[in-house]
This record gives sequence, C-alpha cells and structure tokens, in this order.
Amino acid sequence: MKNAIENLGFRINDMQHISGRDFLRIPIKEAILLDVRPDYELSRLFHVDNIIYCQYREIELLHKELPRDVYLVVADAVGLRSKEIASKLLALGFTKVCNLSGGIVEWERDGLPVTLDKSRILTGSCMCQLRVRKKK
Repeated sequence: MKNAIENLGFRINDMQHISGRDFLRIPIKEAILLDVRPDYELSRLFHVDNIIYCQYREIELLHKELPRDVYLVVADAVGLRSKEIASKLLALGFTKVCNLSGGIVEWERDGLPVTLDKSRILTGSCMCQLRVRKKK
C-alpha cells in the first residue's frame, strides 16, 4: 500500500517528482526539503521550516548525515541537478527520496513563499565579474 507522499506528483523511472504545492501539503514531520544549490545561487530561498542545505558537490561526503526516516525532497534552481542528486541518493540506499520538479524557479512562479537574501545577490557588468553584493 502506498503512502500519501507516493501518491503525489508523478513517477519517471522509479523516481517520484513532486511540485512545490505538493511539498507544502506534506506534514512537516514527514519530509525535509534538501536544497542542493551552491552558495552563489542562494539569494532566493525556499521559505519553509523543514530544510537542509547541502551543496550538490558535498553529497558524496555528507550523505551519511542525512536523515533516512523522513522523505528527502531534493531541490535546486530548476529541477535538473536535484534529479541527479535524488538518483544518487537512491543508489546510495535511501528509499524515501523525491525530486522537486521545477526547483525554486517554478516554486516562485507558483507564488509559493520565498525569502530574498539581498546580501547574496550577485552583481557585475559581465558574467566573469559576478560577485556577491556587499551591503554595509
């Protein structure tokens, strides 16, 4: 018998994909949002209480510290890298893993709660000069 989380969203190749609206319907004690974006992408943050930040590059080192008793809903900017990390976690033996389809881009587009961290906004006249804006 499937649980309520497994009935949300859709499955592709044995991976569950859910929307931001689906995530917000899950009771806090049953799922954690795992944000795998690098620091330079964290100017717009998911405004949720149950979140863990772990850059995708650090998953190999830190996966043993992640909880296994709740669903990990892996999130990034648009849902591509998070899908890779969700796949990696499944391969590492995690059984409660979902991908947040569309990442924070779709989350924000759907009008879901976002926090803006102005101290992390990147500025610069070209891509090679981007850096975090320093506020005094």
